Amino acid sequence: MELKSYLRERAALVDQALDRWLPGAEILPARLHEAMRYSVFAGGKRLRPILIFAACEAVGGQPDRVLHAACAMEMIHTYSLIHDDLPAMDDDDFRRGRPTNHKVFGEANAILAGDALLTEAFRLLADPEANRGIEPGVTLKVIEIIARCAGSQGMVGGQVVDMESEGRPIDFATLQYIHTRKTGALFLASIQAGALLGGGNETQLAALTRYGETAGLAFQIADDILDIVGNQAELGKDVGSDQARGKATYPALLGMSEARRRAEELRDLALAALEPLGPAAEPLRAIASYIVDRKS
Repeated sequence: MELKSYLRERAALVDQALDRWLPGAEILPARLHEAMRYSVFAGGKRLRPILIFAACEAVGGQPDRVLHAACAMEMIHTYSLIHDDLPAMDDDDFRRGRPTNHKVFGEANAILAGDALLTEAFRLLADPEANRGIEPGVTLKVIEIIARCAGSQGMVGGQVVDMESEGRPIDFATLQYIHTRKTGALFLASIQAGALLGGGNETQLAALTRYGETAGLAFQIADDILDIVGNQAELGKDVGSDQARGKATYPALLGMSEARRRAEELRDLALAALEPLGPAAEPLRAIASYIVDRKS
């Protein structure tokens, strides 16, 4: 399949819907809404929302059934980036090629913009009109999955352990904990949400769960590698920051060649997990390879 076209078309759907669902910058409090939109529309790849689309399609569902969930996931991801960049955390100056939110709007507004995006995401996930035609039980399950994967047992928990591990020797189990939660959890939530909203059965959901677990970890290992060998202009953010802070990464613990090998192994496991789904899962296959081979 032509992955670039698929990514571009699905990202355009998300951008159009985000523009419709997010409060306009002219609506009070205008500065807050401007800050929210600044980071949401900073040019991200929309990979997590696209995974929701691809998982839905892999089980025979239609993209319009998951558009609200795709937008909610991008809001959650953007909130996490705004907070991750704050001086109290990673203190980054650039994100997606632009000054970070707190550099433009100040720390207080950046914190509140992240808070508002997280809250707006769950308002949208629960919106009756957006969920028209979806069984209430499915809606509740999707909300539960995303909340769990975004919270203390998922992304937030991974961020805490990541910060606690800076500059300290850690074992492989701790590294695995950080990566599967800080990044992998939202990948998994995206896949499971798409499968459920698309009407997937238990067998399909189990296969896609295996895909989400392995592809999410492969993405973070690739990110670790890019922080060392990537180009700042292509990445749109500071490079070398993980090494400078003594962060727990696969290359730091295992070496570059082993990190690459593990990323490729995880990609192959992700591809194998999709075998029962046939041609409908082709976008997910292409994304798994893209995750490991990408330059940004």
